[in-house]
Amino acid sequence: MTVEEFWEFVHRPEHGPRSFHLIRGTVVEDARPERPHGVVVARLGSFLEEYARHVRFGYVVTRSGVILARNPATVLGPDVAFFTDANKFEDLHPKWGDVPPVLAVEVSSPNDRPGQINAKIREYLANGVKIVWQVDYEARGITVYRPKQDMEVIGADGELTGGDDLPELAIKVADIFKLPGERGLTPPPAPPAA
Repeated sequence: MTVEEFWEFVHRPEHGPRSFHLIRGTVVEDARPERPHGVVVARLGSFLEEYARHVRFGYVVTRSGVILARNPATVLGPDVAFFTDANKFEDLHPKWGDVPPVLAVEVSSPNDRPGQINAKIREYLANGVKIVWQVDYEARGITVYRPKQDMEVIGADGELTGGDDLPELAIKVADIFKLPGERGLTPPPAPPAA
C-alpha cells in the first residue's frame, strides 16, 4: 500500500475512530487505549508544550501521522511527538508531514504486542527520529532509544532529558504518573521573561 492509498483507507467512513499505522506497506490496527494510557499521553504532551513555550521553538502533536518512508511506505502516529519543522500554525503540513519528529513517544498498553512496538521503534530510529521514549505505565518506567546507542531504562526516580537534541528539556519521570491533585508534583518551570 502506498502513502496515498493509506490516506484514503484510514479516512473511509467505516473506519471512524479506529487507529491504524502503515509499516513497510502493511496496515496494522491499534487497540483502543485505556484511561491510564490517555492520562500519560496528556501529561507528556503538556510537559513538552511547556518546554516548547520555554525555549520558544518546536510544537507538540498527539496521534498525528508522519510519513517516515515512501518505499516501502511507512506512516506512524506516535502517541506524542515533538517537531521543529514549523514556527507558525500556517506552516503546518495540512495532512501528514514527511519531516520526522525530533522526539517520538510510544505509550505501551497491556494489550500491545511487543513485536509491534519494537517494529515502530526500529522505524522511528531508521528514519530520522533522534529520540524515542517507550513509556510503560504499569512499571512506571521509560526506555529511551537513540540511533546507534544502547537503550537506557529510566525508573520512577529518574529524569528524562533531551540531551543535545532538545536542550534544557528535563521531566521527572515520577511526575508523569501523578495527577495534578497529588502532593509532591514538581511545579512547571516559570515562563521566560518577555
